[in-house]
Amino acid sequence: MGSKTNEQLSKLRSKYFSSGVGCVSQKFIDSAEGAVAKDVEGRYYIDFAGGIGVMNIGHSHPKVVEAIKTQAGKMTHTCLMINPYEPAVTLAEKLCQITPGNFTKKVVLLNSGSEAVENAVKVARYYTKRPAVIVFENAYHGRTLLTMTMTSKSKAFKIGFGPFAPEVYRMPFGDVASANALNDFFLKHVPAESVAAVVVEPIQGEGGFIVPPPNYFQELSKICKDNGIVFVVDEIQSGMGRASKMFAIEHWNVEPDLITVGKSLAAGLPLSAVVGRAEMMDSVYPWGLGGTYGGNPVACAAAVAVIEAFESENMLGKSAILGEKLKSGFEQLQRDFDIVGEVRGLGAMLAFTLVNRADLTPNADATKQLVAYCHENGLLILSCGVYGNVIRAMPPFVITDEQLEKGFSILRQGLTMLSRQ
Repeated sequence: MGSKTNEQLSKLRSKYFSSGVGCVSQKFIDSAEGAVAKDVEGRYYIDFAGGIGVMNIGHSHPKVVEAIKTQAGKMTHTCLMINPYEPAVTLAEKLCQITPGNFTKKVVLLNSGSEAVENAVKVARYYTKRPAVIVFENAYHGRTLLTMTMTSKSKAFKIGFGPFAPEVYRMPFGDVASANALNDFFLKHVPAESVAAVVVEPIQGEGGFIVPPPNYFQELSKICKDNGIVFVVDEIQSGMGRASKMFAIEHWNVEPDLITVGKSLAAGLPLSAVVGRAEMMDSVYPWGLGGTYGGNPVACAAAVAVIEAFESENMLGKSAILGEKLKSGFEQLQRDFDIVGEVRGLGAMLAFTLVNRADLTPNADATKQLVAYCHENGLLILSCGVYGNVIRAMPPFVITDEQLEKGFSILRQGLTMLSRQ
């Protein structure tokens, strides 16, 4: 256990951290393993949050821990752009192998999801010599100036931070008609000849775990191809097995030109990547891409171990089984509680909405109460959605049946409490 209590650390956090850095819970985690975390006071929590989708293969996975220790004992940094090293090359090769697309690919390694998305846009703009980027309602792409502009959830992430980056255009997401409406969008908002990239999440994460219908991405990618537009798929949250395929876009048999990878790529170490068509990635002049810490050797070693764990421990199979159990559990909650609305998602990327009984409108207050109840009673879980009424679950694939059932039990207790109000 830690030397300080949760309350003591909370006071210190309030004293020294910017109030702009929000926090869901004041439970300070001391250690974590698999799908369980322990706070500084020795209390255990079932983890349905996974560090916002970062711990897909579980906390402190032995292969990852060993890889980190070994690499840290050799060196922690030289800068990939100055003196390169084997872990980065090995990782780049593996990323080119596991990402969708039957074509020659190349990689740039970076630090965060935002940085990956921003660099994907840079590549697309340089390759096409066009300025405009099309994104979608409910999208989340990050918090840098450009990616914050691309993000749709304005009140939570954008209020007061303008003016925003130019040449970003937004259209509806989620049905085949809206995909086909892209041609109309070219007439009314921005000509196709000016568009460098269409950037889209295959499953909208922060926006509420929204899944489009069959053929949506086939239509979208075809329109991009017909108009010389780079089709960029943002898999920061949905990738690395979360949707029960290595990358969610594989559910639609679509090959993106560029794909962004992050979050669970290095099981908690800061690392992201852009992987894409070699001719696009190579179009940028030397030194146009990169950064001091991009592709850090310790993070790369961790990521190689993550990919090897997928290969040797059937992580995709575990994800598929987990997804079935989550869906079954959420659908049972839907039947048992009238405040539970729609069950959403794909694979092990599952969520449910909370609604007002009278008119079935989004119930953000109940959602906040449920999240708080869960955290107080031993379950780490998160909300999302434009209306703040979606409960999302991203537990590690290695969660046991007993741990999963305990998590469901806490959710059930919280929903029972809300139903009595």
